[in-house]
Amino acid sequence: MTSLINDKDLHFLLYNVFDAAELTQFERYAEHDHTTFNSILDTAKGIAEDFFAPHNAKADAHEPSFDGQKVTTIAEVKTAWKQFAEAGLLCAQHNYEQGGMQLPTLINMAANAYFMSANPSTVAYSFLTAAAANVIQAFGNAEQKSTFVPHMFSGRFAGTMALTEPNVGSSLGDLTTKAIPQADGTYQIKGQKMFISGGDQDISENIVHLVLARIQDAPQGVKGISLFIVPKFRTHADGSLAESNDVQLAGLLHKMGYRGTTSTVLNFGENDQCIGYLIGEAGHGLKYMFKMMNEARVGVGLGAAMIGYRGYLASLNYAKQRPQGRLPTDKNSSSKPVNIIQHTDVKRMLLAQKSYVEGSLALCLLAARLIDEHQAGQNEDSAMLLDLITPVVKSFPSAYGPKANDLAIQVLGGAGYTRDYPVEQCYRDNRLNPIHEGTFGIQSLDLLGRKLWQHQGKGLALLMQRIQHTLNEIQDQHILELAEPFKQYLRTVQTTTQQLGNAMMQGQVEQALANSALYLDMMGKTIIAWLWLEMANKAQLAFAYSTQAEDQHFLAGKLQAARYFIRWELPKIEHQAKLLTEFDDSCLNMQPEWF
Repeated sequence: MTSLINDKDLHFLLYNVFDAAELTQFERYAEHDHTTFNSILDTAKGIAEDFFAPHNAKADAHEPSFDGQKVTTIAEVKTAWKQFAEAGLLCAQHNYEQGGMQLPTLINMAANAYFMSANPSTVAYSFLTAAAANVIQAFGNAEQKSTFVPHMFSGRFAGTMALTEPNVGSSLGDLTTKAIPQADGTYQIKGQKMFISGGDQDISENIVHLVLARIQDAPQGVKGISLFIVPKFRTHADGSLAESNDVQLAGLLHKMGYRGTTSTVLNFGENDQCIGYLIGEAGHGLKYMFKMMNEARVGVGLGAAMIGYRGYLASLNYAKQRPQGRLPTDKNSSSKPVNIIQHTDVKRMLLAQKSYVEGSLALCLLAARLIDEHQAGQNEDSAMLLDLITPVVKSFPSAYGPKANDLAIQVLGGAGYTRDYPVEQCYRDNRLNPIHEGTFGIQSLDLLGRKLWQHQGKGLALLMQRIQHTLNEIQDQHILELAEPFKQYLRTVQTTTQQLGNAMMQGQVEQALANSALYLDMMGKTIIAWLWLEMANKAQLAFAYSTQAEDQHFLAGKLQAARYFIRWELPKIEHQAKLLTEFDDSCLNMQPEWF
């Protein structure tokens, strides 16, 4: 087993839980099979282990530097970037004629999981580039596609998304970056962007920034925002580079974690020489950017899950090898100490981590499966369900991945607090994920304030249908014993949702949304518990044809983790529901002067 992922877990999720083989029935994926899927996963695993994992700690210790002229990263970052690109992973999901593999999102995300576990800060350059290229491919004109996309897919060019400004965080409707129309149809871009990941580096020949800006005289608010391609160097139609495009690096930001990825402040048009190219229609920029943002939100969820997973495996390995203490029943002071994994409280911490990170990985792969059902199967219901759960996919792993990393440090004790082990870096790296691509609070407002009620609530109805399908499939008595309390908690969620919806319809919007973060956490726990029931049921069925002791241990571990999550974690939603349905105003009515 690699130190990055439990391979048995990944294959169990892909083939037992999400039935990756079924995807080959779609015409788009017809040339694939179990063998090609596993070949891609093996390639990703090999590159992640050989070219990404070895310099994870080094990139953290030697973060990128800026001498006022250029950015310098450690050499291993460029090597990893090149390996990723040459393997075709930047365009794996795209058409064969574009150099892609027409790979299902489910398999692509599983492959990406190895990289997120191995070295999240280095692979961030690749993921940002792939996402930016996807936006241009989806919404750009023919010239924009031919000028930029092939070179982004090949790794010659990198990509970013430039949204945030120094005085404008998540409230993008307030951005001030200007786009001034020019006679030739281009736009002069002028403004400053902040916290731009990968905004400058030395690993690619060019950087293609996707910049949100307001065209001169456009209305305030989100309806006045447009999206522009703004390359670092002006680019000829054949992809060759011309002069600098007046995109200046003002400085690098120094972060708690994720240090290998540059975080930049960029000045666009300091010398009035920055040219941008409008993507699609004016005023539709936020709509176009949401393709990249939603992709990034699912990616953040995956990253949080896998950094949590890496810490879990590290603490599990340590607990199996670290002798200390004796069991409470052993009163013989001369007896041999047991490995700490024998202690029940260590088991508790490992079991909590396992339930968080394996549940989170399942959640991310569920999102990937829905993307495939929608894009390859033209299933609009899958798109609606994906839209509903995206806030959960982003937020649950981002909240509970760092909790898993915190527990991993605790398992190692004092050793976990040192840099001699990877768990402290995992915690620092993962602490970014609850912040970027929409904080927990923003995602909660999106879910409770918008997503639940879109399409007359059909997304929620579709979720309940899928949950009911799992419940109907359960036959084993042991799993039924877990399903019964789950049904009770599910009714709590349904009742709470109805009461909050009624309150908003009656004009109590502020009161209903005041504790939205509780609702998001409650929904997250419910979906994860459902996925654990699904995994437990599939594990129980797999026992019938499992003959190897190692496989049986793995399946038993799945059942125990499901039992833990439903008995220990899920009941917490009852207290959350009480606060929500009683419209508790402890936070709402707190006055700034009282702090």
